[in-house]
Amino acid sequence: MSEAAFFIDYSRCIGCEACVNACAECDTHRGTSMIHLETIDRRDSVQTAPQICMHCEDPICAQVCPADAIKKTPDGVVQSSLKPRCIGCSNCVLSCPFGVPKYMSGIDQMMKCDMCYDRSSVGKKPMCATVCPSGALTYTSMEEIQRTRQGIPVNSWKFGAEEVKTKVYVMVPREVTRVEIGLVQIHSTPSALPNDPYDVALMLEGME
Repeated sequence: MSEAAFFIDYSRCIGCEACVNACAECDTHRGTSMIHLETIDRRDSVQTAPQICMHCEDPICAQVCPADAIKKTPDGVVQSSLKPRCIGCSNCVLSCPFGVPKYMSGIDQMMKCDMCYDRSSVGKKPMCATVCPSGALTYTSMEEIQRTRQGIPVNSWKFGAEEVKTKVYVMVPREVTRVEIGLVQIHSTPSALPNDPYDVALMLEGME
């Protein structure tokens, strides 16, 4: 059996915020939750989506850090900035395609989800995955997720012309192999939502 991996199934999120509260209990977070619970189409839906750090194979947050304060562990976990090195420039906050890093002004440091490294590095589940009642956040083996879920896990993303691979997997319909994220100009409004919710690039069609 393969090693445990992190899986997100947005379709299962019920918005209970158990993950948000559990995240704050992680010893490395200083009592602050690092999970974003996003709302999807708030006007017409109650759907929510948890967003943890995706732990990119080649993290852009580390690439743009002028102080070399963001490090990735040998097992692929991208950690919060190193306190002695972080200069609070927020380059990482602005560059992350998933909108994950947070600049904490009170401590003048970037903090983010580190997959509860004090737990996952010794074989335990991250806090959020231990409390999620619906299985939207799961820390298990690839074999187990394939046996128990109808969708498939993907960790390949495309933002415009840039491809990103992540340590964290997202469950999608079986016909999807990579999530396409199109670039949308903020002054434009799409005429209609895409038929395929996993292809945001389709939102560009019909725009002026």
